[in-house]
Amino acid sequence: AHPDPSLSSLFAKENLAHMSEEQLNRYDRLINEPSNDWDIYYWATEAKPTPAEFDTDVMAMLREFAKNRNREQRLWQPDLEYLFEPPR
Repeated sequence: AHPDPSLSSLFAKENLAHMSEEQLNRYDRLINEPSNDWDIYYWATEAKPTPAEFDTDVMAMLREFAKNRNREQRLWQPDLEYLFEPPR
């Protein structure tokens, strides 16, 4: 399961139609080859450096998209306040 399906799915919705065939191939490789989906999240948010083989123009686009989402104050983690609400 993707740790943040909204990041990759919203990125795809906004960008895939404008990408070249080569970029689409790089995006496909990016979302399918890493063994740990969290790695993509960490690379996109720059919490960890992106390995050279995935540090492409498409990864740069995803990093920029992640920054824009941060500026819009859209949080990736679910709101955990519900855990502390009394049962209804």
